[in-house]
Amino acid sequence: MPQTFILIPGRTSRQGCGISEGKFGPAYQEETQTLLMCPEDMQELGLHAGDRVRLSSDAGQAEVKVAPAKVGELPRGLLFIAYGDASSRLMGADTHGSGMPTSKGLDVTIEKLAAPMPPSQAAARASNQTPRPPERAADDESDGHR
Repeated sequence: MPQTFILIPGRTSRQGCGISEGKFGPAYQEETQTLLMCPEDMQELGLHAGDRVRLSSDAGQAEVKVAPAKVGELPRGLLFIAYGDASSRLMGADTHGSGMPTSKGLDVTIEKLAAPMPPSQAAARASNQTPRPPERAADDESDGHR
């Protein structure tokens, strides 16, 4: 059974600096696509810095990379991610009459994703495949028969 955590999205100073380059710039994207987690929770789940995880809430899912929080920064069971596309995918639409959806204290589960294949390994695998002969069209005359 997946373990439930409490996600607290918020703003960070790195996110603020990154926005000056634009929301599609590398600094902003890196900050908003990285989940901070208590190192002890990471160890318990067999996660390492840079692993990809899927966060799931009642409202949706997001895939992000995980990083350890500084020691003592996050208690066990609590997660942090900077506001952005990933955190928005986990928020519900109900605004409770305030005009703003609930964005703090979201119950989420974590699933470790398989590591992507390194490009060099993918290329090696592709080069070892036996190419299929091209299919011939019905009117192909290359075999000498009509």
